[in-house]
Amino acid sequence: MPTVLAIADFLKAPGVILDVRSPGEYEQGHIPGAVSFPLFSNEERAEVGTCYKQTGREAAIELGLALVGPKLANFVHHAKELAGDRIVRVHCWRGGMRSGSMAWLLETAGFQVTVLDKGYKGFRHWVRHVLAEPKPILTLGGMTGTGKTAVLKGLAELGEQTLDLEYLANHRGSSYGALGLPPQPSTEQFENLIAMEWVQLSPDRPVWVEAESRMVGICRVPPELFTQMQAAPILQIERSRSERIELLLGDYGAVNPQELITATERLRKRLGGDRTQTAVEAIQQGDLAAAIAIVLDYYDKTYTYDLQRRGVPIYPLAVTGLSAAATAHHLIAFRKEMATHPMAQVAAG
Repeated sequence: MPTVLAIADFLKAPGVILDVRSPGEYEQGHIPGAVSFPLFSNEERAEVGTCYKQTGREAAIELGLALVGPKLANFVHHAKELAGDRIVRVHCWRGGMRSGSMAWLLETAGFQVTVLDKGYKGFRHWVRHVLAEPKPILTLGGMTGTGKTAVLKGLAELGEQTLDLEYLANHRGSSYGALGLPPQPSTEQFENLIAMEWVQLSPDRPVWVEAESRMVGICRVPPELFTQMQAAPILQIERSRSERIELLLGDYGAVNPQELITATERLRKRLGGDRTQTAVEAIQQGDLAAAIAIVLDYYDKTYTYDLQRRGVPIYPLAVTGLSAAATAHHLIAFRKEMATHPMAQVAAG
């Protein structure tokens, strides 16, 4: 009999994770690191489900056996390719027949198999629980182009705890945020990725999180985490406008101009027709700096409005001329000063 483990122990157990749900279920969301190892194709799963509803459980099981039977040898062969040590972890949606059937097959073929109790559904309950765990957050704020992402990386390299939501979402958090990056995960998968990071962070040390709106591209920040972020103090890095434009040129200077124009057009309702057209013409003429300056006016107003309505302490730090690494050192020194002399903190007016 395979070993059945609850999620916390399952995640620590050895072996590749085989997700035996359908490809569509896997695509919607899966345990990070798990391999899609479907017992049924999307079409087969739908066919078995329809049979269950129309004819009953026994008929659905017989249909499932008929569909799976010819694939048994291929399952074993593929599992051997994925797990040379013959140690695997298996799960389906609820920890029922699909994972049980695959566990039986692989054990018969000589594998050491662990099954996830309550399946992926149980994992999702665990995700919600983990995301609700409180941790001390420090929000890294700053207007568009201040280099927050690079600074966050610099903080991590110096041993600080960080949570990089834009990295996990494959998006920089603006109309231009998806340019040059891989496709975004679903919101469900975004939550899974965050939970796997969040559970590793100590509750006894601050966690740096970049200031984000509720949406990072198409990914929604989990409400449990977003509530904590909204209540956290903001350490706001401030750079000169010219330096911000230079940093944004570094991010987007090599992007296809037509993609930049498309992203700019998405802002037409907010920028206004005249300013949008001027920005588009600047891109067409190769004057990306001029286009960035126009768009920054909009993003600066949006950021300022969001900042004012948060109602939390804001601590501005001037970092013009400083590298991301030097800025990270500056932030850590300020954090330590906050911890030592909290009454000496001065909020931005």
